[in-house]
Amino acid sequence: MSNKYRNIPPLRAIKAFEASARLLSFTQAAEELHVTQAAISHQIKNLEQLVGVQLFERFNRSLKLTFEGRLYLISIRNALESLENATRQLKHRDTSGTFNISVLPSFATKWLSKRIWKFQQQNKALDIRISAFEWLTDFKKDDCDIAIRYSANPDYPGLKSELLLDEDVFPICSKQVYDSYEGKLKPEMLLTADLCHEDFTTEDWHDWFKVAGIEAKPKLRGTRFSHMVTMLEAVENHQGFSLGRTPLVQDDINRGLLVAPFEIKIKGKMSYYLVYPESTENDQKLQLVRQWLFEEAREFKKTVH
Repeated sequence: MSNKYRNIPPLRAIKAFEASARLLSFTQAAEELHVTQAAISHQIKNLEQLVGVQLFERFNRSLKLTFEGRLYLISIRNALESLENATRQLKHRDTSGTFNISVLPSFATKWLSKRIWKFQQQNKALDIRISAFEWLTDFKKDDCDIAIRYSANPDYPGLKSELLLDEDVFPICSKQVYDSYEGKLKPEMLLTADLCHEDFTTEDWHDWFKVAGIEAKPKLRGTRFSHMVTMLEAVENHQGFSLGRTPLVQDDINRGLLVAPFEIKIKGKMSYYLVYPESTENDQKLQLVRQWLFEEAREFKKTVH
């Protein structure tokens, strides 16, 4: 046994103590555990030597827990209940059926859908259903197990939120557009380039030009899009520059479909969070999907330059 667990007594000693403390009798504890009274006494004696305190006051025909024994019994019962629950959950685990994930359409298209096949290969008994909607999931009404929410304030009453991915914001274009500048593209040249704008966003071109130290006109012209995915599709088809967000564009940058021509970036105010009801935190299927999502997020971060 490793040094980390050197203070954990043998389970048979723990069971002997719990039964004796509950029944206040070595004889009855021996009968319950199907061992001899001498074996119970031996286990208790060894346990007292290990912890360095007396756990029982022994009388001719009875036992009484000491103060230290009563404190130890509380901790022992909590530990045994945790072990019982963990074993029961493992024996009766339900890793089959359907698991529902609620997510924004942009994140579903550009990140999750590119990876979910790996989860399905590893967990063929569990089917994943991806519900891509713009509105927030109501866990009390909607058929949803976990949500990936895009938020600056992930404090939702009754729900647990865990940071999955944050993002940087920076200009992107297609490789064809980038090559058309023959290596001479500079940040200030974007002032007169074809710019694509997203209508609903926390950071826009003015924010990026400010960070780049470039003065831009109050109104910047260009094509406006109400959805990020539609805008990225236009950029991939050589229709100019847009502001990309790491989780939504990094895969396409790594594949060579998009180019990030400058290292000037804005730290995004919004991030992606895993959100689920506190009451379902220990659900086996939820934990299976949660752990996989965090593993994928860690692997994704390694690809970000």
